[in-house]
Amino acid sequence: MSGSVLFDAPGPKARRLSLIVSIVVGILILAGLYWIYSILAAPRPSSGGVVLPGMFDPSRWDIFSDPEVWTFIGTGVLNTLRAAGAAAVLALVLGVIFALLRTAKTAWIRVPTTVVLEFVRGMPVLLMMLFILLGFSSGAYLAVVLALGLYNGAIIGEALRAGLASLPRGQREAGLSLGMRELQTRMLIEFPQAFRQMLPVIVAQLVVLLKDTSLGFIVGYPELLRATMNNLASFYGNRYLFSLFAVTFVIYLIMNLSLSWVARWLSKHTDSASRGGRGRKGGKPVDVDPAIVIAQASAAARQSESRQGGNPI
Repeated sequence: MSGSVLFDAPGPKARRLSLIVSIVVGILILAGLYWIYSILAAPRPSSGGVVLPGMFDPSRWDIFSDPEVWTFIGTGVLNTLRAAGAAAVLALVLGVIFALLRTAKTAWIRVPTTVVLEFVRGMPVLLMMLFILLGFSSGAYLAVVLALGLYNGAIIGEALRAGLASLPRGQREAGLSLGMRELQTRMLIEFPQAFRQMLPVIVAQLVVLLKDTSLGFIVGYPELLRATMNNLASFYGNRYLFSLFAVTFVIYLIMNLSLSWVARWLSKHTDSASRGGRGRKGGKPVDVDPAIVIAQASAAARQSESRQGGNPI
């Protein structure tokens, strides 16, 4: 009996084989984790012939009993969030502007915008930070915020453009029939729908933006990575490099997972509010893959442009 339209339900032999493979893979993963733990926990000789304790020895973690260390780390976290928040706002504003200019009917607006977007998307973020810092003497904070806002704004602008182009033409025509102007129709009718449709992509890009604040380490901005792996490591010595790395990793993980959780919650609630529960299946919200969403929107955008003879909406 077929259990799905895509594949047949596995039989007893297939289920037994799947169970055996799962057990073997689980054992291999546990063995690999134990091997990594044993290497890190093993004592190691230093250049002076002194044997240093393993990475999990309490002597490598005693600095975290000092409140001043956590105050310094907290300052780095706040600097990271401050730069990420300002860059996120700038990226969203630039994304809307880029999407408007990219979909303009006038070629002398649309073509230069396309060239600028392709240039920004193809330029490494770190080089953009260095260019802003050295070319305009802007300071490390502005270099980080402007570079991240410009680069991620270009990505978000393309996502919004795909979302706009994938909307039915009746949305714009309904607004125009009510006496709205082109810009009013874009901002009041089309953009809210495009935002809801591309929300997983936008938030995924904001998670990338948050992680890319670590590039501020290179330009001298005192974000989390520089505060821990540079300043604290230089003050306390290489003995605490691993422990500082582990704490930094956990903090980044908490921030990114928290942002992803907020994104999923916001996506589920906005989807259920806008569709009246049509985004649910079996009483549970359906998770949306950002890659699938942007691929579907891009395909719909190409079909829409081909129907209109290649002219943008």
